Amino acid sequence: MADPRLQKLAKVLVNYSLALQPGETFSLKGPAIAAPLIKEIYREAIRAGAHVTPSITLDGMGEIFFKESGDEQIQYISPVTEFQINHFDAQFTIIADENTRALSHIDPQKMAAHSAAQAGIAKRFMERSATNDLRWSLTLYPTQAHAMDAGMSLSEYEDFVFNAGLLDQDDPVAAWRKVQADQQHIVDYLDQHDEIHIVAPGTDLTYHVAGRKWINCAGDKNFPDGEVFTGPIENSVNGYVSFTYPAVYNGNEVENVRLVFKDGKVVESSAGRGKDFLDAMLDMDAGSRYLGEVAFGLNYNVQSFTKEILFDEKIGGTMHMALGAGYPETGSTNESGLHWDMVCDLHEGKVFADGELCYENGKFII
Repeated sequence: MADPRLQKLAKVLVNYSLALQPGETFSLKGPAIAAPLIKEIYREAIRAGAHVTPSITLDGMGEIFFKESGDEQIQYISPVTEFQINHFDAQFTIIADENTRALSHIDPQKMAAHSAAQAGIAKRFMERSATNDLRWSLTLYPTQAHAMDAGMSLSEYEDFVFNAGLLDQDDPVAAWRKVQADQQHIVDYLDQHDEIHIVAPGTDLTYHVAGRKWINCAGDKNFPDGEVFTGPIENSVNGYVSFTYPAVYNGNEVENVRLVFKDGKVVESSAGRGKDFLDAMLDMDAGSRYLGEVAFGLNYNVQSFTKEILFDEKIGGTMHMALGAGYPETGSTNESGLHWDMVCDLHEGKVFADGELCYENGKFII
């Protein structure tokens, strides 16, 4: 018998997050270990009348690809992927790793080259997403590997995952619509300001957002959700930031990251561990040393750092910033094969909007 929470999740994802309609083309992607959730989403998508194209991967395939591929294969873009990105109506991706560190010993230069080769298709994805021509969402299926990273038992981690998605509520959709309304108040405030100044332990950073659009994230893209974000004016970021938590990207963990920005560009970087990987990602392409996203995490059901950015960037009382590609719907023009989110705790921080204190001790006070 299927876990009733998975059935509930699938209904929310298909009918609320993606809002699938009869006749729409829908790509459903996930690893085999997530089969219970894949089947429930597939069931709900069929019931919604969508035309579903499943894509199932096996554990270890990513490691084989990076270890065995030659330069031409690293650069290759699948025409199937191109067609789906250019023509499908909706896409859903499930994260579910059996080994979250499977790629930790892959040559970072090889990984950077692959990501750089994907920049064009990633740009097209973001363009269609910005106009809602391609609706997308993603979630995580709990596995032992993710639970171990989070320092929890599997049953504890399952409860954490489902409660973060408000699935413990009688009506999760109504709960997410309330989140949307509450966050809109913050978006409306930030949209009226230009200079954002963030002060926290090891951090003193400013950026400008005049003319950019703040986006309200309430379960329609990432699930769980709970953040507001925008793309800063590319050359406006100045100062320094120390990220509280390890930065994890493609199974590689970098600790105690500190970045110094001048006129938008990272001009100095340091890390307690993983500096070589950090530098390889920073040098990926022309846009990888600039910020594509700045955001505030507002999901106060998420308070534990889990080494999974889907949850960690939503931690209530934090901010996160993404090096690399920005989202066109915000007005960002930064292009890159990289999009790497890093999280900074603000429970001892302050945020000023055009000089006005608007955020203190982990919460907006507007």
